[in-house]
Amino acid sequence: MRVERVLIVGLGSIGQRHLRLAREMLPGALIMVLRHRPSEEIPEFADACCSSIDDALAFVPNIAVIASPSAMHAAMALPLAEAGVHLLIEKPLDASAEAAVPLVRSVADRGVACLIGYNLRFLPSLGAFREFVHSGRIGRVLSVRCEIGQYLPSWRPGNDYRAGVSASRELGGGAVLELSHEIDYLRWIFGEIAWVKAALSRQSDLEIDVEDTAHLILGFVPEENRQPLLGTLTMDFIRHDTTRTCIAIGESGSLRWNALTGTVDCFDAGSSGWTPLVSSPHQRDDSYRAEWAHFLACVRREVAPLISAEDGWRTLYVADAARRASAEGRTVSVDLEFA
Repeated sequence: MRVERVLIVGLGSIGQRHLRLAREMLPGALIMVLRHRPSEEIPEFADACCSSIDDALAFVPNIAVIASPSAMHAAMALPLAEAGVHLLIEKPLDASAEAAVPLVRSVADRGVACLIGYNLRFLPSLGAFREFVHSGRIGRVLSVRCEIGQYLPSWRPGNDYRAGVSASRELGGGAVLELSHEIDYLRWIFGEIAWVKAALSRQSDLEIDVEDTAHLILGFVPEENRQPLLGTLTMDFIRHDTTRTCIAIGESGSLRWNALTGTVDCFDAGSSGWTPLVSSPHQRDDSYRAEWAHFLACVRREVAPLISAEDGWRTLYVADAARRASAEGRTVSVDLEFA
């Protein structure tokens, strides 16, 4: 399929990135931007601008990128899916798993290529970490420790953090949804999650109405006659020393992935230090370019989406379970069978 018309929904920071990359990847395409406020100004890299989904559908796009606030993702994507438009939807799929169900069904019914934008999966260093885990480099994995933290006001210099999606419950913000990359790649590497315990809280004085800190304990679906793999996941908006790491602790050593440096290290049983295995530094656009290349291959029917609409729904279901576990003070079982 030849992509001649591209729709970008939303023009926040991630929408602007997708607009720029769409022009880079598809230099001859016509690109329209759908913004929530009417504007006669045509953004750089675009050819047209509109402010209604009816005008966007009349443009007859081949593909669309949904980069609006997460609470609006499914509502914006559904009429496009019904029209047969292939979709790249920024993470998370929506603000709740329930809200995303009609879209997931429509994508399947219409045969639409739909990729959810968990772009960390396209980092070579994370792919290598997964391969080392699956190849048994440290034997059977017994425990997982995952951590992501960055001070929210420093995320997007020059922007008021209080006006962003991350700070707003109504728009689908909060640490669990905004940092759900970690839930996605933990599922991808270690398998499905069976239950969740969690504590979510606003610990700081940041002017937000969502949690800035989340501590999750995850129980993964066990192998036959095995104890279930246990994992901890810490997510926050308050950490000044930006961190994004995952450590798998196995029978014969530990593997450590550092997203900031693009490295994978191993600590073998009996050794006295960490041994470097992979060094793959990256620029911020690298994983997005790889994501775009994969999306276009999906549109051409050359490959299946690495992160499907159902994948996005499952990650969102786990996020919902974490919020429920915290609110109710109990362990919440996770049933990821999509009906």
